[in-house]
Amino acid sequence: MSGDPIKPSGTALVPFAVFAAFYVGLSLFAAHLGFEMPWYKVSMPVAFIVASAASLLFGRRSLDEKVETYARGMGDTNIMVMCLVFILAGAFATIAKGAGAVDAAVAIAERFVPAQFMVAGVFLVSCLISLAIGTSCGTIAAVAPIALGFAEPLHLSHALLMGATIGGAMFGDNMSMISDTTIAATRTQGVRMKDKFLANGFIASPAALVALFLYAMSGSSAAGVVEAAPVSGEHFILVAPYVFVLALALAGFNVMALLFFGTLLSAAIGGALGRFAFFDAMDLLGKGALGMGETLIVALLAGGLFRSVRENGGIAWLTDRIAKVIRGPRSCELGVFLLVSAVNCFTANNTVAIVIAGPIAKACSEKFKVDPVRVASVLDTASCVVQGLLPYGAQILIAMGVAKGLDIQVDSLSLAKSLYYQPLLALAVLLSMLKLRGR
Repeated sequence: MSGDPIKPSGTALVPFAVFAAFYVGLSLFAAHLGFEMPWYKVSMPVAFIVASAASLLFGRRSLDEKVETYARGMGDTNIMVMCLVFILAGAFATIAKGAGAVDAAVAIAERFVPAQFMVAGVFLVSCLISLAIGTSCGTIAAVAPIALGFAEPLHLSHALLMGATIGGAMFGDNMSMISDTTIAATRTQGVRMKDKFLANGFIASPAALVALFLYAMSGSSAAGVVEAAPVSGEHFILVAPYVFVLALALAGFNVMALLFFGTLLSAAIGGALGRFAFFDAMDLLGKGALGMGETLIVALLAGGLFRSVRENGGIAWLTDRIAKVIRGPRSCELGVFLLVSAVNCFTANNTVAIVIAGPIAKACSEKFKVDPVRVASVLDTASCVVQGLLPYGAQILIAMGVAKGLDIQVDSLSLAKSLYYQPLLALAVLLSMLKLRGR
């Protein structure tokens, strides 16, 4: 059965409508009833379970075959790697907090960085790290615990700090020469990475500068809130795990390796300084890993749902429909933007979305004489825009998981309002299309 060609089917996309109606609809209803943080009243895992049940109603295969397909999606390599990152990120965030690393990082930042520039600084640091290491997930896992620590002492919004972290991470994911999305976009279009980097720079840089300004304005209310306390040598020892993780990231280490070694170093420093005993450390590590439980469940259920929809022809139908509306050079770039964006929504993986949409984009660019460098840039940029906005995407799930591991609740709607860079990036690429059309 797995070797049979997939027939396009629009009805295969119905489960996503079910998910949206259940999750968004009930959340809006909870808001109407006056509940605080209504987006927390509806469990995302439950919404995915309902949508997954709906996906099993489609297709002509037996229920056993459908369940097997769903299970293969849950066990996809990308999903499993993502889950391992979640577990290690949870353990690292919790043990580092228990050792006092978060408080120490906040104290040092308060001492040397003006409070009103803290949010902008978080965005800028995330930009630089992700640009260097080429992975938004690794950047968020490393930066989020530090960024969230600034919220209470500086009277800043947790959502704002998370938004700055995620936005900066997506900048590097889009621009980095070693990012998997860059590799996928350039290979599918047959262009050089250098050329794609330059094309992206004219789009992403203005968006990042505007976002940096907006985050500086949003964080300006923190000015003068806290009087910086003295910083001792112990503070610098406590933040060593964060410095170690960032250094390994910049050196190109695998994200799981750097989180693992960072966790060991946090435990060793915490124990040596008497912050906790051995079995207390074991308890913290366990709580950190288990605290990512909801995030893991969402990732697994999403993987199964996406595989079912794809096998039932939903993605094939979607790509066929969008490809048919591309009728000339003027609509080619916009069609590619919509194509990879839509596929990304239904796969929650920007690299996979580029791989799926890439061949269609290349055929369209050749047919309508569109610069393949521009097409590669649009592919990568659009996928990063969508990936950085998806509430069930790895980037936001990691950030939310780290927050939960630190006993912090962030409302999904508040986080969405704090994601400045992604909408600005979308606007920048669309404006670049209009500018090119006017030539």
